[in-house]
Amino acid sequence: MQDNEEIPSTPATPGTPGAPLFGGFKSERNNNNNTKIVKKSLLKSCKCFSVEDLDLEDGALPKVSCSLPPPPVPLARKVGAEFIGTFILMFVGTAAAIVNQKTNGSETLIGCAATTGLGVMVIILSTGHISGAHLNPAVTISFAALKHFPWKNVPTYIGAQVLASICAAFALKGIYHPFMNGGVTVPIVGYGQAFALEFIITFNLMFVVTAVATDTRAVGELAGIAVGATVMLNILIAGPSTGGSMNPVRTLGPAIATNNYKAIWIYLIAPILGALCGAGSYTVVKLPDEDLNHQSKVPSNPGSFRR
Repeated sequence: MQDNEEIPSTPATPGTPGAPLFGGFKSERNNNNNTKIVKKSLLKSCKCFSVEDLDLEDGALPKVSCSLPPPPVPLARKVGAEFIGTFILMFVGTAAAIVNQKTNGSETLIGCAATTGLGVMVIILSTGHISGAHLNPAVTISFAALKHFPWKNVPTYIGAQVLASICAAFALKGIYHPFMNGGVTVPIVGYGQAFALEFIITFNLMFVVTAVATDTRAVGELAGIAVGATVMLNILIAGPSTGGSMNPVRTLGPAIATNNYKAIWIYLIAPILGALCGAGSYTVVKLPDEDLNHQSKVPSNPGSFRR
């Protein structure tokens, strides 16, 4: 065997998204004293879940399987993904409302609800592993309040969401002629009823989001479907009365583009309060930890759809 011969590590094995499996490390032999020296490399920072110590032939390595934490995502990438995801959601959701009005209701309420629900689903599936796919200031604030998301990143996320909403609204204004009502959400019922509806449907949304994003016992792989279906159900319930916003930026961008700020305070306050109550309610009713090793089972990036 040559000096400083390097044994290649086992190829990476596909595993849980964001947590690839690795095996193997470097080994060297010293011909002077025939002592095998093992260099610490990835093993120091990884969490080994199975190590098999065997008396193998000289120069061989023990079988090691390790799970490494996912590499941190730079904040700039997170904010970029959050901007793009919110822009897509705002564009498709608002466009559906404009097209439905232009075609005298041909898309129907079900079509508008399905469009927004599908938009939420595909965005979570495509960007959830990068930014967490909040897409909503109420979701971001609720995650931060329950310590699932750092407060220092809240202004940046909300800024990206607001900017994406405004950009999408003005993009639609430049595309559609006439712009109709611009897809802005305004209540056609009393303010008290509108506030209660927006509060309750956002409560429902955040209860589901908290379950699939923060609890490892929930089926995280179906997070996009669960959240998208919840959005669709909420719009079917509240769409004819309030537009089914559930999201401050869903109302803010079109309101700025159309200069229509009627009852905008409802859509800025009710979703945030509803989201806080929904997230808190799931935290209260969730199952208790069943073992002392729960910390090793917590999602690597809580407050998001990264698993």
